[in-house]
Amino acid sequence: MSIRCKISNCARSTWYSLLFACALAQAGEPAQALETVSLQFKWSHAFQFAGYYAALEQGYYREAGLDVRLLEAVPGLDPLESVLSGQAQYGVGTSSLLLARAAGQPVVVLAVVFQHSPLVLVARQDLTRPGTQGIHDLVGKRVMIEPQSDELVAYLKQEGIRLDRLVQVPHSFEPKDLIAGQIDAMSAYVTNELYYLEDAGMAYQTYTPRSVGIDFYGDNLFTTEQELKKHPQRVRAFREASLRGWQYAMEHPDEIADLILARHSKQHPRAFYLFEAERMVPLLRTDLIEVGYMNRGRWRHIAATYADLGLLPRDYALDGFLYEPDSHPDLTKLYIALALLTLVSVIAVYVSRINRRLGLALDEKSRSEERHRIIFQTTASAGVVWREGFIVTDWNRQAEALFGWTREEVLGRSFIDFMVPTSDRERLTPRLGRLVRENVLPHGINDNLTRDGRVITCEWFNAWLPERPGEPREVVSLANDISERQRLENEIRQLAFFDALTRLPNRRLLLDRLGRVLAALRRDGGHGALMFLDLDNFKPLNDSYGHAVGDLLLVEVARRLGACVRDMDTVARFGGDEFVVLLGNLDDDQGLARNQAERLARKILDRVGEPYRLARAQVETAIEHRCTASLGVAVFNEAADEEDILRRADTAMYAAKGEGRNRIAVDTGSPDEALEREAASHVDRRASHAG
Repeated sequence: MSIRCKISNCARSTWYSLLFACALAQAGEPAQALETVSLQFKWSHAFQFAGYYAALEQGYYREAGLDVRLLEAVPGLDPLESVLSGQAQYGVGTSSLLLARAAGQPVVVLAVVFQHSPLVLVARQDLTRPGTQGIHDLVGKRVMIEPQSDELVAYLKQEGIRLDRLVQVPHSFEPKDLIAGQIDAMSAYVTNELYYLEDAGMAYQTYTPRSVGIDFYGDNLFTTEQELKKHPQRVRAFREASLRGWQYAMEHPDEIADLILARHSKQHPRAFYLFEAERMVPLLRTDLIEVGYMNRGRWRHIAATYADLGLLPRDYALDGFLYEPDSHPDLTKLYIALALLTLVSVIAVYVSRINRRLGLALDEKSRSEERHRIIFQTTASAGVVWREGFIVTDWNRQAEALFGWTREEVLGRSFIDFMVPTSDRERLTPRLGRLVRENVLPHGINDNLTRDGRVITCEWFNAWLPERPGEPREVVSLANDISERQRLENEIRQLAFFDALTRLPNRRLLLDRLGRVLAALRRDGGHGALMFLDLDNFKPLNDSYGHAVGDLLLVEVARRLGACVRDMDTVARFGGDEFVVLLGNLDDDQGLARNQAERLARKILDRVGEPYRLARAQVETAIEHRCTASLGVAVFNEAADEEDILRRADTAMYAAKGEGRNRIAVDTGSPDEALEREAASHVDRRASHAG
């Protein structure tokens, strides 16, 4: 908390002490009973309301003369309507309170708890294209977006994605729907739903509006004009007690998690509440900003975003919407006299010390600027200081080393002209200009140019520098080159989900694809098919010419298989000389689905059976080789089990081998299936199989 805030709190405590002393001087009156008020949550009990639990448990509300009832939201309840109708005096709402105000509803925001909104879009990560999935990959996908997600709508609009380009599904508020593949993406809180995704081990991707400069406030404490007008002291007392509770809650997360479980809800495990608490820290930023702080410029940015969506008029006035604790004092003449008396005392002390403090402040400012200059020059990050128009005013040694230009070469130039790739300038220039005008500077990741023409990927962190009277305000931006980190992450994803030799999906990715096919069948009906393919005479080739030649054959088989199937199908390598082909979207009729699978299986056998010319490096003569395959097919519907599908296809493949190889055996799962199911497990058979 800043010194200014501490002085303010001290003065406030002294003020209340004086008022209390004056009250005691009046004729003795019996102690008044606690005033009962209600606070309406916007959701079920969770750590996102931790401050209010703490204020109740620590007695802050009671000290303020209040008996506070905490009301959990239930399905179909609108927190705003609950407060407007008088069922509750206070509520927790989103930034859409601004729209309610513009619609004539007399709402007043008392304090902001989340300095940054936790609302994001979270999607199943596309493991087939590691490192390339972006927000535009959601076009045409099934997406759940909850009501009043205005910032997400604005984000999509800014990225050029209209809502009608998504397949919108009513929001179930159940992460399990995303885990099961019933949807492709959903709106979620980074503090809540992601816990269950990580607990399930699901790979996911989040998209935040902050990445394009849309930075809304999160949970906001609000009331009505009527409550503020009739009970100004009660509003003040409730607000201050609540903010004390938030300060306590963020300093004691373990204690509050236990309190929620003991007194309010056992809906989630303790680990969930601690996960929520940890994810809330960078959203509240209590280490930098006093809890409850509101910035009028940020609210104007939110209003401008709503205006872009056509939901608010341009330059909408915020008058009366934001609570100003010190703007409506309810003072009697006695209070004024006491205030003047206190002020005289403060002025006397102030005048006697002002000159000495001014001298110390000037010395401290000089030392502070020197310290900041040293830090800027010695930091491990590339540092750029710039002002409006993107004009560079400072450039540290790391920036010289990373980007190649010297400080003298860039001072006074617009960094857009030489650091941003031409293809990105049209997109980034207006966005950066808007961030400066609206006082919003999120961190971001983007490509940058170096002096020698290379394109590198940098992660940027931005902050405003203190203002100097009469001078343009400046921004300091620190960059780290993450190109190598991204390359390594992509390699790790490639190794985790793809076969190193053939570049086909491996067993792990195949099982993920099989789960998706089953989920699609449960949703849309139809059939799928899984084929096990084993090369019939692969071992002799390896024995005669070595594994390097065998690898050439496997790569060529992989290429031929890929040419036989549809784009929507999957070809995977299961290990050794075994391949798997997964088909989805086959006919609803089982017989027709079987015919479709058999036609493709015959096509595969014909293609794999064509002669091979295996050219070895540094050897002029290519090896001529013929290779057939045995292929087992399992046709399945939505009721099938993954393990059962694999077992049936594997058994069918061994049946094909037993019938003379270069054959197809099909198992549709019917009780009267002609294929004889062998009793021995496929693991045992593989152990004894010679190839």
